[in-house]
Amino acid sequence: MAMEIESLFPFNSPLVSFTLMFSAIYCFGYFVLLKKWGSARYEASSCFISLFHGLPAVILAISSLIKSQKNLFPLDFPAQNTSFHDLVLEFSMGYFIIDLLHYVIFIPKDVLFIAHHLATLYVFATCRYIVHHGAVSILGLLVLAEITSPCQNTWSLARFRRVDSPEAARYYEFLSPYFFTFYSVVRGILGPLYTLKMGAAFVSGAADGSMPKWAWISWIVVIVTAIWVSILWVLNLWIGLYKTRANLLKKVT
Repeated sequence: MAMEIESLFPFNSPLVSFTLMFSAIYCFGYFVLLKKWGSARYEASSCFISLFHGLPAVILAISSLIKSQKNLFPLDFPAQNTSFHDLVLEFSMGYFIIDLLHYVIFIPKDVLFIAHHLATLYVFATCRYIVHHGAVSILGLLVLAEITSPCQNTWSLARFRRVDSPEAARYYEFLSPYFFTFYSVVRGILGPLYTLKMGAAFVSGAADGSMPKWAWISWIVVIVTAIWVSILWVLNLWIGLYKTRANLLKKVT
C-alpha cells in the first residue's frame, strides 16, 4: 500500500520543485515587484506568475511533441506518455497549484476561475499519474491554451494600471483589438477544431486497450466546457470594446 501511494503521489518528482519555483516567483511579484499596486496587486500577481508559465509551457510542449512523434500531422493522441511529456505536465501543474492557492486565498468569490484550475489539474494529474497515456493530446491543447498567454497577461497588467498610468492606458487601448482577435482565432476556431479531431480519434477506438473510457470522456467534457467559457469571455470583451468605441464616436460627433 505504501508503495502504491508513493507511486501515485511521487513527492520526489519534479512537481515539487516546479511548485516551489512558482511559489518563489509569486512571492517575488507579490511582496517586491507589485507591492505598490494597491487593490490590483492580487490579480496582477496572478498575471506575473503566468508570464513565467505560458511561453515556456508552449516551448516545452512543442519540443516534447516533436521529440516523441514521428509525424505531427496527425498526432497520435492516445500514445503512451514519455518522461518528457510527464515533465511538461508537472511543470504546468506546479503553476496551476500556486495560482489556484492564490485565488482560494485572495479571490475566493471567483468560483469560475477556481473551477477552471481544479478541472485543469484533474486532467493533468489523471494523465500523468493514473492513465499514463494521452499526454500528446493534452499537450497539443496546452500549446493552444498558452500561446495567447503572454499577450493576455501584458494586456491584463496594462488594464490594471491604465487609471494610474497614461502609458498603460495607451498600451491597453492599442492592444485590445489585436489581443481579442488573436484570442478569438485560437480559442474560437483552432481550439474547437483540435478538440473535434481529438474526440473523433478517441470515439473511433484509437484509445481502446490503452486508455479507460472514463478518462478521455471526462477530459473531453472539461475541454469543451473550457472552450465555451473562453468564447463567452472574449465575446463579452468584444461587446465591451464596441460599446466603448461607440460612446467615443458619439462624443466626437
